[in-house]
Amino acid sequence: MTKPIDQKQAILLTSELWRNSIIPTLTDYIRIPNKSPAFDPDWEAHGYMDQAMDLVKNWCQTHALPNMTMDVLTRKGHTPLLYIEVEGTAQGDDTLLLYGHLDKQPEMTGWDSDLGPWNPVLRDDKLYGRGGADDGYAVFGAMNALHILAQQNIPYHRAVIIIECSEESGSPDLSVYMEHLNARMGTPSLVICLDSWCGNYNQLWCTTSLRGCLFGDLSVSLLAEDVHSGDASGVVPSSFRVIRQLLSRLEDEQTGEIIPRIFHVDIPPDRLAQCKKIASLLGLSFYDHFPTHHHVSPVSNDPETLIINRTWKPMLSVIGAEGLPTLEHAGNVSRHKTTVRLSLRVPPTCPSKQALAALETLLCENKPYNAHVSLTNIEAMQGWNAPSIAPWLDDSLQQASSNYFGNQAIYTGEGGSIPFMSILGNQFPEAQFVVTGVLGPGSNAHGPNEFLHCPTAQKISCCMAQIIADHAMRSS
Repeated sequence: MTKPIDQKQAILLTSELWRNSIIPTLTDYIRIPNKSPAFDPDWEAHGYMDQAMDLVKNWCQTHALPNMTMDVLTRKGHTPLLYIEVEGTAQGDDTLLLYGHLDKQPEMTGWDSDLGPWNPVLRDDKLYGRGGADDGYAVFGAMNALHILAQQNIPYHRAVIIIECSEESGSPDLSVYMEHLNARMGTPSLVICLDSWCGNYNQLWCTTSLRGCLFGDLSVSLLAEDVHSGDASGVVPSSFRVIRQLLSRLEDEQTGEIIPRIFHVDIPPDRLAQCKKIASLLGLSFYDHFPTHHHVSPVSNDPETLIINRTWKPMLSVIGAEGLPTLEHAGNVSRHKTTVRLSLRVPPTCPSKQALAALETLLCENKPYNAHVSLTNIEAMQGWNAPSIAPWLDDSLQQASSNYFGNQAIYTGEGGSIPFMSILGNQFPEAQFVVTGVLGPGSNAHGPNEFLHCPTAQKISCCMAQIIADHAMRSS
């Protein structure tokens, strides 16, 4: 029987590692504007991604584990990937995989005057700045977990750590490297992803599903050039109004409901039960953490409905527009063209490619007034639904959350899309998955004033150590 982890010793090691080394390194990492390739086409020339990779690589070398090897893989035109192997100390030839990423979202606007995307500020255990929580902490959390086990001589299986640099662009480079690493990596029976959300900072949150996403630029044009609005209005249809007509085929503007049934799925009973449990736990505090204006009401006053909407229902967002001048340059004209960028979240099990084909047909056929209509720059990201959890892993997650958070672990679906999860899920269909993270209330990933809640990151590191130890124990 393997000895249990000494929790006090694990917490002490973790606290010292974060205070003396991890937080200072994350502070330096936040200063680097290594935006993902989708937001910095000249990322190679700028060299920021290499700076971030060098920073992390040097830290890992300084804090190398016993029998650890490390490579930075590069290919022309592709972002780098950090590959770490740590030889196992448990009996057997099993493997576990830990995942994170280093690339970042762009700056965005609205940061407080004393904060900024590349200006790290540590305040009240929160490290503000772009990328600390999404997802710079992951490599440090993974190494931290293994250090706990190594320090206490707790057996663990061979561990592979992969840190990519294109996740915020949809992970296009991950597939390139995964094919290259297939034989070297082997087939892990446990995959741990440290890049997700949490509903509060009081317990371990485990993501069980992720919605897919369809992207496209919907353009409508009826005029060859702009003309005086007093001359054309009421004669030539407005391109903006035709956009509204087309979107009404897709979305009920009164309720936000997506109308065609092809974008919906039957929600599995276990996922509905999870939504009900989360609604009971969080109530409308689930809504309150959004930075809404005073008196703004949610789509529904039923928290269960909100949680189901966010995780298993299709929902539309218009995330960009062209052809609309700024107010100061808005001449009194009927504009010749309007374009909007659509982001349609679809349920985890909705086939994204078929859904995208249906979206093209819906918007581009039977064109009002024979307008010129197109849907371009299209992309389909497949959602993900976790396999059934093994009893040993359920027990481990609950015990770990109880040990380090003092509360039970919670299973939840998430509304965002993480393309690499479908990549890993397809490649390792027999594996168990632990998907968790630190993006809780107020952390505002991708937006202004993003922060890393350091105490939660430290507790998650300790929880991962427990799960990795239990992974080795299950077959002993």
